[in-house]
Amino acid sequence: MYLKRFLIIFCSLALLFSCENDTTISFQEATITTKNNRLVEINIPIAHGVSQITSSINNEIRDIVMVSLSIGDTEKETPKSIEESINIFNNEYEHFIADFPDTTQPWEAQIDGEVMYKSPSIISMAITSYINTGGAHGNLNISFKNFEASTGRLISNTDLFESVDEFKKMAQPYFEKSIKEKDVFLESKDFELPGNIAYNDEGIILLYNSYDIAPHSTGIIEFTIPYSETNPFLVVKGF
Repeated sequence: MYLKRFLIIFCSLALLFSCENDTTISFQEATITTKNNRLVEINIPIAHGVSQITSSINNEIRDIVMVSLSIGDTEKETPKSIEESINIFNNEYEHFIADFPDTTQPWEAQIDGEVMYKSPSIISMAITSYINTGGAHGNLNISFKNFEASTGRLISNTDLFESVDEFKKMAQPYFEKSIKEKDVFLESKDFELPGNIAYNDEGIILLYNSYDIAPHSTGIIEFTIPYSETNPFLVVKGF
């Protein structure tokens, strides 16, 4: 009788402890819009799970989306949500049309997010935005973000590596091969790591947006270095 009661209490406590320490995070794609929205399409992953972790991740994603939609006089209105940013973008277009009624090209904004890599230690995400406000061409931008899976803390690029300098030396030949394939001439001595570095299923991906290191016509420059090469330099090993 006493043994049975002890086992019930022990199992209950074990289950409670397990639940309290469960830091499993899942993601679900969400489409965000507003009632009168005609110009903006947003599809981004939303983190679900322990609130302290998911809040950090979701807030970072929200901020990227809001910055992407920010145009015009940024001091005039300070949005507090993605929905407000969508409404402001649409309103700015209406004001633009009122000032330039002969304009025929509509504005558009497309923002998509994806989870590139997820492990018990690290989560890598990409947010891709295409914003066109009537220019010769729209602005395409990709932003990589890495999060500590157990806390949701944003990890800086420098904190990804045991030694940034050593990783840079290893990565340079991959960079040179990539620009050669795109027929872009850049001095090797000018090589710098990009602002966008993340994990994916194959290795560490490095990405330069248009204008980062070359003319817009060059487009995006990206390459992936396999984990067999990068793991010796990584704080969190990939697989």
